[in-house]
Amino acid sequence: MKKIIIAGNWKMNKTQKEALKFLQEFKSNLEEVNGTREIVLCAPFTALGIMSKSQYGGGIRLAAQNIHWEDKGAYTGEISGAMLTELRVNYVVVGHSERRQYFGETDETVNLRMIAAQNHGLTPIFCVGESKSQRDAGETETVIINQIKRGLVNLDQSNLVIAYEPIWAIGTGYTCEAIEANHIIGIIRSQLLNKEVSIQYGGSVKSSNINEIMAQPEIDGVLVGGASLDPVEFARIVNYQ
Repeated sequence: MKKIIIAGNWKMNKTQKEALKFLQEFKSNLEEVNGTREIVLCAPFTALGIMSKSQYGGGIRLAAQNIHWEDKGAYTGEISGAMLTELRVNYVVVGHSERRQYFGETDETVNLRMIAAQNHGLTPIFCVGESKSQRDAGETETVIINQIKRGLVNLDQSNLVIAYEPIWAIGTGYTCEAIEANHIIGIIRSQLLNKEVSIQYGGSVKSSNINEIMAQPEIDGVLVGGASLDPVEFARIVNYQ
C-alpha cells in the first residue's frame, strides 16, 4: 500500500536554535492524522543531530539533503551514509534540481548516491523534473522517462520515494496544474516495476493548493520548499483534508 509522505525541504536554512524553535511551534499546530501520513523534515546537516535527539521516539522523520556514494575518503564537504544513520536519519533527498543545476549532479551520480543510501538502510527521495525550455519544447515526458531509467539502475524499488518537481515551478510561485502533475506522475508510475512506490509532487506547494493536489489519485504526497520554513504554514499543509 502506498504511503502518504509530506516532506519539507529546508534547503540552506535554519540554525540548530531555529530548528528547535520550529519543531516546538510546528508540533503545537499539528492535528491528529491517525498515522495516515508520514511527516519528514529535510534539514541541513548541522541541524540533524540536535533534531534527532529532540525527535527520538516522535512521529516526525528526518531526511538529509544529500549523501556521497563512498563510505569514507578524501571528499571534502561530503557526507557519508554511516554519518547519517548514526544520527537516526530515515530519508535522503537525491537529485534535487538545485544540486543538478549548481553542483554538477548528473543522472549517473544521482544513481550512485541512491544506491549508497539504500546500502545504509536509508530511503532515497529521488527528484526528477523538467525545465521551462524542455516543457515549452514538448519534451517533458522524454526528459522524465530518461531521468527515471538512468536513475533507477540497480535500485531496490521497495525502498524508494520519487518526487516530481517541475523545475519551472520551484520557488517561482507558479504551480503545475494539479491535473497535469497527476498525469506526469502517472507516467512516472508506468515506468516502475513496483507500482506501490510513493510519488510526491513538489513545486510552490502551499496551504492554499494542498487540498487540490492531494485529491489527485496518482499523487502520494508533496515535497515542500519555501512554505516548509514557516511552522504554522507547514502544519496547515500537513493537516490537509
